[in-house]
Amino acid sequence: MFVPAAGATREDDGYLLTVVSDLKQDAAQLLVLDASGLDRIATVHLPRRVTGGIHGSWIPDTDLDTSAG
Repeated sequence: MFVPAAGATREDDGYLLTVVSDLKQDAAQLLVLDASGLDRIATVHLPRRVTGGIHGSWIPDTDLDTSAG
């Protein structure tokens, strides 16, 4: 998932969030990457493995100004 940074001015100003599961253990990690260079910013260790498949989230754009354009 891509999360734009506050005050973003470029397309890659933000963060990529991805989950990596360990198939040999019941564990997973949430990786937070800098979208511009894919440098790891943080790792969150999850207590359980995330099952395979496509996962996603929807974040409503309630603050978008749709009158401009």
